[in-house]
Order: sequence, then C-alpha cells, then structure tokens
Amino acid sequence: MNASGDLFVQAQREDNGVAVIRIHRPEFKNALNTAVRQQLAALFSELGRDITVRAIILTGGQTCFVAGADIKEFATAQPIEMYQRHTERLWEAISSCPKPVIAAVNGFALGGGCELAMHCDIIVAGESACFGQPEVKLGLMPGAGGTQRLIRAVGKFQAMRIALTGCMVKAPEALAIGLISELVSDDQTLARAMQLATQIAALPPLAVEQIKEVMLAGADLPLQGALALERKAFQLLFASKDQKEGASAFLDKRKAEFTGE
Repeated sequence: MNASGDLFVQAQREDNGVAVIRIHRPEFKNALNTAVRQQLAALFSELGRDITVRAIILTGGQTCFVAGADIKEFATAQPIEMYQRHTERLWEAISSCPKPVIAAVNGFALGGGCELAMHCDIIVAGESACFGQPEVKLGLMPGAGGTQRLIRAVGKFQAMRIALTGCMVKAPEALAIGLISELVSDDQTLARAMQLATQIAALPPLAVEQIKEVMLAGADLPLQGALALERKAFQLLFASKDQKEGASAFLDKRKAEFTGE
C-alpha cells in the first residue's frame, strides 16, 4: 500500500500450498510504478518466508500482464535521482525468492513487464501474450535485467534483435526461441499455471528449493564449479526426512507424504 492507500498487488493463499500474486492496476495496463514495485517486493519477501507456501504464481489481468514501467515516474528524472531510488533492491526480493515462481502471462509483457516475467522460473503464456524490451524507442535501455536475463534465455542473436529494435515478440515466437515455457489458450493460462504450481507444491520443498538455488547459481559458474555445487546440494538432501520418506514410499509402492523436514 502506498502513501495514498492504494493497493495494486494482492496475494491469495490456496489450500494446496500455492500463493497467487495478482497485479491490478488496469487503468494503466498494470504499469510498474513505485507503489507496485514496493508491494511486489513486500509480498515476495513475506511469501518467501512462509513455510506453508511451496510455490507462487504471478499474474496480471486477463488482457494485460504488465505493459511496462510507468513512464510518468521517470520522464524528467535525473541520474542521481534514479540512482537514489535503488529499485534494484525491490527487484531483488523477487529474484532471491526461494520458492518456485510461475508467471501466468496474458497480453502485454513489455519493458519492465518482460523483465518481471523473466524474474520468474517458469512462464506460462496465453496466445495473446506479447513480449518485448522497447526501451530503446524512448532513448533508454532495459534497466532491471532485461539485457542480461534475455541473453541468457534466448541467446545473443535473438536478444540483440529484440533489445536493439524494440520489437514485439508474440507468444508463438516466444515459445520457439525459448523465452517462455508453455503456450496455452488465453482462458487456460492461469489454470495451467495453477496445475504446474500444485504439482510442484506437492513435492518435497527442500529438494525443490535446492534445485532452484543450484540451477540459478550454477548458471553463472564454470561447469566444474557448478557441478561441485550440485553434488554438495545433492548430498545435503540425504539429511532430510523427506528423502527417506520418498525412498520408503517408492519401495512400499505408496504415495509419499512430504513435510518439508
């Protein structure tokens, strides 16, 4: 909630261990202003600490995910002012969330909206989804990970084309170049994200968190260092009760009951 009391982001906890975060600023196509960023950061920090939450879905509206940053907030801003905002600290709450995060994207995911989707671990997009980094058309460049996450997601040549031209990438093309995980009809976007989140939430949370942590950290390491990190995390999980439960359930041919211990 900002100084005027407006609440643009809400979270709903489901009984299955899934939390759904919704951005609701429809009159501005869910544009990311300071209040939205602050509310997102607060919710991700809160849900990341909540042991009852095992997976998170992030979504916008039926016709728009996030159309970009709120241009009114930086149109005349000066460099020191932009520096002092330290928006990277708000984004960090999302990127450092230990829980798997699934973006359910319909409509525009442009600029900061595309960057927001790329902060997530899985992206389920509806047929209407449209991604892009159009900052260059404003005399700017992506400033919340758009150049770095994009090139890691789709490779140099596609990332350069998208960032240098500011073009829009429609959902089928986004799937083809590896920018999204799955493509579904618009009316199934949230339902499919919920299906995936429910599936993940039913799995042992310690193993899930270690997989996410090791994959993200290892991606920026040399292969041998990343493999060592993977081995240590693999070995660590043998201290968990869930590992013993999983093995016993498999041998007993029964459904495992994971407790997160």
